[in-house]
Amino acid sequence: MRELVEQLASSHSLDATSLGTLIDACATDPSVLQHLRDNAVRTARQQFGLGIYIRGLIELSSYCRADCLYCGLRRSNRTAERYRLTKEEVMECCKEGYALGFRTFVLQGGEDGTHSDEWLTELLSHIRSLYPDVAITLSLGERSEESYIRLRRAGANRYLLRHEAANEALYDSLHPSGRGIKHRLACVEALQRADYQVGMGMMIGVKGQTTQHLVEDLKLIERYRPQMVGIGPFLPHHATPLGNEPKGDLALTLAAVAITRLMLPKALIPSTTALATLSPTGRLEGILSGANVVMPNLSPSDVRAKYAIYENKASWGREAAEGLNALESELSTIGYHIDYSRGDYNNQND
Repeated sequence: MRELVEQLASSHSLDATSLGTLIDACATDPSVLQHLRDNAVRTARQQFGLGIYIRGLIELSSYCRADCLYCGLRRSNRTAERYRLTKEEVMECCKEGYALGFRTFVLQGGEDGTHSDEWLTELLSHIRSLYPDVAITLSLGERSEESYIRLRRAGANRYLLRHEAANEALYDSLHPSGRGIKHRLACVEALQRADYQVGMGMMIGVKGQTTQHLVEDLKLIERYRPQMVGIGPFLPHHATPLGNEPKGDLALTLAAVAITRLMLPKALIPSTTALATLSPTGRLEGILSGANVVMPNLSPSDVRAKYAIYENKASWGREAAEGLNALESELSTIGYHIDYSRGDYNNQND
């Protein structure tokens, strides 16, 4: 198995069969997983040094028109606490975040139909006018190509749109109200045409997922070569059809992060909040698997618990924007530090 890791590290690619073999080995042999992670960390340090970029997460709305089986925000969840931030509340989050040192804001929300292009472009223009040096990332789901272009012109730089499952049957089983993986990928391609830095990604361990599905996910990421890749474990929410399913596996999630780092050495890969929720050391484990981004929560304190994609979400202490000192201290235990720069993707030599 070490030969497969070395091949991946040197050529940044493996054929599908070898990739499946490596994934299965990581799930059963800790020494193979550790060798993979060591190579991923070496690659990440060559690209980024010991700095970890921070993004300030602002959760705009917990309303969502989609009905994804795994998500606590799904429209069929009648027990969900719904909210929408006003423009004034968002601007207050940006003011606080900028003072704390954040130079990237991530505006995330459910697919809320009230977030019209007009509302969003006005908000983006206001943020851009007050904070011209920040990067603005959006994570607002599937929209029209025209919408993506308008938001880009208003000041957005990046867009996160996880593909969730490359396998068509698995995707459809998880997204009964969705328009399918082909439409999802058409949105990704529209974002690329609109000159965003684009993020893709998937969950690890969701019901029905197999090693072959993960291979399809990773090969899709390799083909699209997004600038950002978000990978986290599946975490259940009791008020969803998958509420009684087991959590995603930590080792398998770390393996997927490490493989992605070796496939895309320059990608911006977060050590996700889901990892930090799954395990007390999850965020550090993600960084020690090649991740180089963390996303502390900048949302108003009274709404953080309401943005419940899964339960017991880590959004306080080291996961909160106001906890940067604790985050810095935690990172220092493994030899890293916060990098307060925007952390744009380096497209030289692409």
